[in-house]
Amino acid sequence: MRTSLYSGAMFMRCAARVAITSSSSSSTAIIRQLPAATSIQQQHHHHHHDHHRYIHTSDARSKKPSGRSSRKNGDGQDDRARSASAARPPTDIASLDVLGSVPAPSTSVDVCMQDGFGLNSGVTISGGDGAILVNGEAFSWRPWEANDAVAGGGGGAAGEMRMRLVNAKGQFEVPAESLGMLDMLWPRPDLLIIGVGKDIRPLSPKTRMVLADMGYRVEVLDTRNAASQFNMLATERGASEVAAVLIPIGWKEGVGASY
Repeated sequence: MRTSLYSGAMFMRCAARVAITSSSSSSTAIIRQLPAATSIQQQHHHHHHDHHRYIHTSDARSKKPSGRSSRKNGDGQDDRARSASAARPPTDIASLDVLGSVPAPSTSVDVCMQDGFGLNSGVTISGGDGAILVNGEAFSWRPWEANDAVAGGGGGAAGEMRMRLVNAKGQFEVPAESLGMLDMLWPRPDLLIIGVGKDIRPLSPKTRMVLADMGYRVEVLDTRNAASQFNMLATERGASEVAAVLIPIGWKEGVGASY
């Protein structure tokens, strides 16, 4: 009886070895061929008791959640996100304007015309005049008349200065006498914006030095952008902190500004 049990155990071991060595597939395929629990009975040589050894195998398939359920969860989240975004009202761009509720200064420029300007207060500066906007007040400005005074009505080089605001180097230049009003202001505005006409030009060193001696910081732009910059800064800082001198966009050298 003992011999037959021993022979049976040896036969089981040899069969397992043959199955392992003969298979060329992966270990996962080998595990699948074995039963879920195989009992091998051995007889102890010294103690006449039967011992059982169990080989447990597990399914090689991974227990990952199915993609279908994941997609359902993802779709559910997308649905919730879409419903939440649909519940939110669209962004009102006008509400982002922090200065929208601040009233515009009366001297803000509503329209730049060929021969003048229309202000927020309803005042219209026309006839080819420029404008000085300072401390909440508006004044017409004709800086070329100072050139006429220097020319004295004569001809030659003096006569060529009439109705001109651009020097021989293409720089914007006005006589110091035409800026005398700015020298009388106190306290000084923090910034002076100069609109030089339809096209931007550099400020001549002579005119820049005159304004620097008065204590002004200067920003030079074409007239349309100068008016827009003045409107924004005067609304933000106050009309007493920013001043502007503007030339009509229809200005032509030697001719002036006309509609």
